[in-house]
Amino acid sequence: MKWLALISFIFLLSSARARNLQRIARDADHKSPIAHRFQDLKEETFKAVTMITFAQYLQKCSYDGLSKLVKDVVDLAHKCVANEDAPECTKPLPSIFLDEICQIDKLRDSYGDMADCCGKADPERNQCFLSFKVHQPDFIPPYQRPAADVICNEYKDQRVQLLGHFVYTVARRNPFLHAPEILGLAAEYENALKSCCPESDIGACLDAKVQKISVIKERAKHIGVKQQHGCRILHKYGERTFQASKLARMSQKYPKAPFAELVKMVHDVKDVYKECCEGDMIECMDDWSEVMTSLCSKQDVFSSKIKPCCELPVVERTKCIIEADFDDKPDNLPSLVEKYIQDKEVCKSYETNHDAFLSEFVYEYSRRHPEFSTQLIMRVTKGYETLLDKCCKTDNPAECYGHAVEELNKHIKETEDVVKTNCELFNTHGEADFLKGILVRYTKKMPQVSTETLLEIGKKMTAIGNKCCSLPEEKRMSCSEHYLSIVIEDMCKRQESTPINDQVSQCCNDLYSYRRPCFTAMGIDTKYVPPPFDPMMFNFDEKMCSAPPAEREEGQLKLLINLIKRKPQMTEEQLKTITGGFTAMMEKCCKQSDVDSCLGEE
Repeated sequence: MKWLALISFIFLLSSARARNLQRIARDADHKSPIAHRFQDLKEETFKAVTMITFAQYLQKCSYDGLSKLVKDVVDLAHKCVANEDAPECTKPLPSIFLDEICQIDKLRDSYGDMADCCGKADPERNQCFLSFKVHQPDFIPPYQRPAADVICNEYKDQRVQLLGHFVYTVARRNPFLHAPEILGLAAEYENALKSCCPESDIGACLDAKVQKISVIKERAKHIGVKQQHGCRILHKYGERTFQASKLARMSQKYPKAPFAELVKMVHDVKDVYKECCEGDMIECMDDWSEVMTSLCSKQDVFSSKIKPCCELPVVERTKCIIEADFDDKPDNLPSLVEKYIQDKEVCKSYETNHDAFLSEFVYEYSRRHPEFSTQLIMRVTKGYETLLDKCCKTDNPAECYGHAVEELNKHIKETEDVVKTNCELFNTHGEADFLKGILVRYTKKMPQVSTETLLEIGKKMTAIGNKCCSLPEEKRMSCSEHYLSIVIEDMCKRQESTPINDQVSQCCNDLYSYRRPCFTAMGIDTKYVPPPFDPMMFNFDEKMCSAPPAEREEGQLKLLINLIKRKPQMTEEQLKTITGGFTAMMEKCCKQSDVDSCLGEE
């Protein structure tokens, strides 16, 4: 095992360098990065990805305005293909895009302080521009689908412009969504048009084909949130945590693949993710395509489930492979107890090559447990690492780490119990009661947060319950922990600029995989001092009866939050008494002719 760990460690290092060496060698054949990428992607894809890049940086610009910038970059690409030695052709691609942006007249008029980014040197200039990207901005009106016959006529007469508009509208609303996903969605859109435009009832066909085209754009929003979360993990927690998470996920998805192949794939994905997270969509697109081509060339090694994806055109392949199902677990995988717990030489292997040993543990553990979340696998691995750190310093390490199963099962039980309890609550009591329960718990944990934000967090967590608790049991944990991690990361990002309380700060500073259990275990904030009584917080008027049902429900939920903020120590029984009295009051007064007088008396 010692030699296996040593070989694994050497492979980890060599594969980490291999891609960089390949890139250096490949780029050495191309004096001009833009010429190289243009030739790789071909003109139509290069143009589309150039539009995506500009639309994600300049979210307020019109399609026609950005089309001029796209033309400038495409013209430069043609020039550089003809003569790679031309002075402007040797620039890195991000510099070409940002130089183009910084030459825009009156940039400050539309984008304010973002114009100051132009005064910085690269790469700080790019980081500055990235900080001004706005996810799902409210200054862009909601998408309105044109009449079906108009879309089909435009597709027939001006296909490139129609699809260009599509990638523009998706990219500017989702500035963190990676180019391969946007082009995958565009291909899905085009395939729907191809099959529906010859039909007699085009609109009905389009609706049936993609359950309304707008659903594609809704999915874009969700994928964008996931990818932004991936970028946050890479940026905030570093490459080691990012790679551990990806190794766990890929080992679950491709359980038959050899360890060495998965380690190489994880390093490749990490390198491409870095490009995508930095907004470098041309290299992001080209290098994702390269990774997927490599994966498809070894599909027998990785998974039978990706075969249909590998038969698709390159622009559709990445999205399809990412969304493909897990492969079936190999039969008769031996127990890990003998190798990682009963073996008397565990400490030698662990101390010789710490990271390689743990990487192989993640691989072996993950491929046996597709039902676990990646966060739980990371907690189990960290628990095992902590145990070995302690045991390997003792006189009898084997006896010490011989109890590892009991220790690691505590992490598993905690996570399984949380998922089981919450899904039972959701499925038994329904969405409305589940939301109220979340609001009560989280208002007590962090009463300093505004009523609107608590309601927003509660709705997001209820949406997770709705999405994940309807899945088969073996998929619930992975689904719920993944989406909860995104909600928690968003909370922690707010905490950075507006500190909430010591408890939240402590959880947000915890290891990535430990933050969800930390928030779950968080109790009432005992240091919180409720604000002085404000009658406006409990303002009852006729609108509480006459408003539309959704508005009435929201008003009542805000009252619930404000009540907990006033009395966070309130018991469940006290809360039931008050909410029951409130419901009785509303039922009585909403039937009266003078609602305001009745509410006042009650």
